[in-house]
Amino acid sequence: MRPSKPNAHRAVEAPPGSAHASQQGTSAERNAQRLDSSTWAGFQELQRIDADVPAAVERHLEILLAERAAQATALDPVFAHDLADRVARFTLGGGKRTRAQFLWWALRACGGGIGDAEAALRLGCALELIQTCALVHDDVMDGSRLRRGQPALHADVEAQYADTVPFAHRERFGESAAILAGDLALAWADDVLVDTDLCPTRARRVRGLWSAMRTEMVAGQYLDLQGQSTSSRSLAHAIRAACLKSALYSVERPLALGAALSDADDATTAALCSAGRCVGIAFQLRDDLQDVFGTAEQSGKPSGSDIRSGKPTYLIAVAQARAEARNDRSSLDVLRNSVGRPGLSQEGLARVREVLISTGAQATTEAKISRLAAQGMRHLEGAALEPEGRRHLRELLQFAAGIPTVPSAPAHGPTASSPRTGSRLLTVSAEGAGR
Repeated sequence: MRPSKPNAHRAVEAPPGSAHASQQGTSAERNAQRLDSSTWAGFQELQRIDADVPAAVERHLEILLAERAAQATALDPVFAHDLADRVARFTLGGGKRTRAQFLWWALRACGGGIGDAEAALRLGCALELIQTCALVHDDVMDGSRLRRGQPALHADVEAQYADTVPFAHRERFGESAAILAGDLALAWADDVLVDTDLCPTRARRVRGLWSAMRTEMVAGQYLDLQGQSTSSRSLAHAIRAACLKSALYSVERPLALGAALSDADDATTAALCSAGRCVGIAFQLRDDLQDVFGTAEQSGKPSGSDIRSGKPTYLIAVAQARAEARNDRSSLDVLRNSVGRPGLSQEGLARVREVLISTGAQATTEAKISRLAAQGMRHLEGAALEPEGRRHLRELLQFAAGIPTVPSAPAHGPTASSPRTGSRLLTVSAEGAGR
């Protein structure tokens, strides 16, 4: 594996005859003359991707999904209309391409360049399809009928067949269709990975990470489901579930995939993974807070859905532990009578909020988020990274943790390659509606 190469993607000079080249003197001009047209075109393409990573991923997604939709239509028009087209629309219709951005800027921070760009963008698309699978299945398991401010996929299928499927079977039909849609998104994600051109060494490394990520997602989702069904209030269980179901596939694994594509060394990869795990857990804890204290407009689903479904969140586990330690029967009664109650009223939700504040659970969770974010930043700063890539990763990680920050100026002043991180990736409160 090659070590990370600081400033590797700044080594290309402007072509001869350009205004920029004329200001660099004779030596730089001679260096620029060594570039052929294809090298300069590659440099310009790299700048274009850097300037707007989500848009670059979107372009690739549109092409990939159009191909998949056409194949589905050739196979069967009903299948294509009901499932394949819905998977494509869902994938293209929301999200901030957060995971793809983590992958891209890890690649760039570790010295990756134009030769790695196509593989990175394709894997970014695969991560978006994995996210589609996770969200569609999650909505079925949670019984959520709203996603991104629109009907969840299973609810949308039910509505389509409202006049043709008997009422008694309609809900089951919609959920079954959504399970298949999620499976289809996962299959497409794997297809994208398999069809991506990688050298044997990178292919083994990437596929190992991909395989681990898929298993971790299932394990985390099961822990979430098991804790929900058994009314678990364990702090350790809550953190473990948050790590597996969100932190790894949302932040750590995308960073590791970017590092793998750039052949980063083990120490650099380990530092990025540690930063990603800390911030990824903070991301999930912030999402838990937002579900209770945010609005439906911010999260894209009804406020308090985690409370009503009885999810074993860290926030609730802290409230339970604090109330038990104080023998606070009033708070314990509110938690027992509210968490896991699908029909909980707004007044009931307000009482839960009061308990989360009075027990100190909200403040404790906020403090833990801050500690995790700070720890993640320390891991990032300890890695041998290209400065510009490090800057973008820092901003992405801070936003993911929900820590407001003003994007810093590029080290060499404004350039065409400066990504619009601040305008494309929002805090968790704003991200929720696009997840």
